[in-house]
Amino acid sequence: MPMVGLITTLEDPGPPPGRSPWVVGALPSRDVRVVDPDPAWPHRFEELRARILAALGPRVLQLDHVGSTSVPGLAAKPIIDIDLIVAAPDDELSYVPALRAAGFTLRLREPWWWEHRMLRASDPDCNLHVFGPDSPVPWRDRIFRDHLARTPSDLDLYVMAKLAAARESAAAGLHTMEYNQLKQDVIVAITRRAFEEAGLLRGAPVSALG
Repeated sequence: MPMVGLITTLEDPGPPPGRSPWVVGALPSRDVRVVDPDPAWPHRFEELRARILAALGPRVLQLDHVGSTSVPGLAAKPIIDIDLIVAAPDDELSYVPALRAAGFTLRLREPWWWEHRMLRASDPDCNLHVFGPDSPVPWRDRIFRDHLARTPSDLDLYVMAKLAAARESAAAGLHTMEYNQLKQDVIVAITRRAFEEAGLLRGAPVSALG
């Protein structure tokens, strides 16, 4: 498990000067649609989980349904977000070819942010986020997910933030990363409460992303 101080620091340093996280030919989507919760989303995750396990076998150290589609009753973009932990995300040859054969395409590479890689799949649509065992990000994702699932007031607050961000994004033609940035103040506030509830803060500050 990463140190608590790493889990409770919400940093995203962004790419170094002159570097892009996108692999050649990949760009962020401008399809920012937030739809009503779909009871089929957990089943879509199970389909994807089976594909990933069949492709990687014991190389899967952990696999979690995260993001808005993992929270019952939460409106979301209709894309299943999954956190995958492998031994060495920077060793792409150890997992990317097998995932490619299972229908996943590498879209994002962020070695400066906990060696994060992101692969996309369709039918069902999926963002597969790959991290290593020492990354605090999957811990944050699960804590945030579980807090929303048991805290109706924060779930409602997050729904309002998502819908407002989606409307603004559609009006301005923003892409998904810009849509995500519009929600950051609300995400940080909810995450602070989730960390406090989990006993992780103990007076330590939670810094904003970006």
